[in-house]
Amino acid sequence: MDNQVLVELEERYTRPSEAFLNDLSKIDGDFIFLGIGGKMGPSMAKLLMDGLKKLGLNRKVYGASRFSDASGRAYLEGIGVETIVCDLLDDNALQALPEVKNVIYLAGFKFGATGKEDFTWAMNTYLPGRVAEKFKDSRIVAFSSGNVLPFVDVHSAGADERVMPEPIGEYAQSTLGRERIFTYFSKKNGTPVLLYRLNYAVDFRYGVVREIAKQVYSGQAIDIRTNNVNVIWQGDANEIAIRSLLHTESPAKVLNVTGPEILSIKWIAEKLGDVLGRQPIFVNEPAQTALLNNASECHRIFGYPKVGIQEIIAITAQWILNNGEDFGKDTHFQERGGKF
Repeated sequence: MDNQVLVELEERYTRPSEAFLNDLSKIDGDFIFLGIGGKMGPSMAKLLMDGLKKLGLNRKVYGASRFSDASGRAYLEGIGVETIVCDLLDDNALQALPEVKNVIYLAGFKFGATGKEDFTWAMNTYLPGRVAEKFKDSRIVAFSSGNVLPFVDVHSAGADERVMPEPIGEYAQSTLGRERIFTYFSKKNGTPVLLYRLNYAVDFRYGVVREIAKQVYSGQAIDIRTNNVNVIWQGDANEIAIRSLLHTESPAKVLNVTGPEILSIKWIAEKLGDVLGRQPIFVNEPAQTALLNNASECHRIFGYPKVGIQEIIAITAQWILNNGEDFGKDTHFQERGGKF
């Protein structure tokens, strides 16, 4: 497969759906992505820009980040996003950001949190309060994580939004802090907020399935102590995030976002092995608990994800076999002690 076919493969799996376009047409006002430089920000911005173009809507789309990667900023500028170099913890810089109707809050700190606990809490708990005050007249979709929830039995239906959080470790604790702070300011200021509790997005370049595929392909042993997981294709997760602007509430609404299945890591590896022509190697025995989300409310609102797990496995294997690029950012989904 040549590079052109890789481009075509990506285009096929990232184009806006009709349901997305229908909802986007109902969202008034301009947009800003806070912390756009991470794994999901650029693809989400591309989806939004493609959707606006297809609908013939002229809206401003801003992207704020430190932009340590100049090429990432150049990419966003190239697709029409107005980028703003900004350390969101610099209050003067935060207050200087443009007032917009729609805020997608992607900022956070996870990997490297152990040893940088003070920065972790500043990013994940203090900053949301400053953002909530700055954008009190906006609607906000704030990214959170399934890590705030307790481990549940792998034979259960997963933890839904009624389950009380039991975060393990300072990353998860500070992420719950983010939820609590956004909820406080949603009540205080009447700001419509949706807490987008994601668990886990996957793409050609990163995510649980990609990580397992690399291990299978290279003959590395796969630790199956954490043998169960939820995943959702990044394109579907991106659509849900933007469509969620129509479902923000005051007080803040919590929404679990993931795929419909509780998946076995061993099963995923074996399916990948069939396509990759490799026999997976497994070590350790599966635990009877895992971080598993029940996203049935999400599916009620938005429908089931368009890209299912069998298709995710097939296209991820295809990407691996043809040396598609890799973000090199592992999820650490196997972590059971909360140390990131």
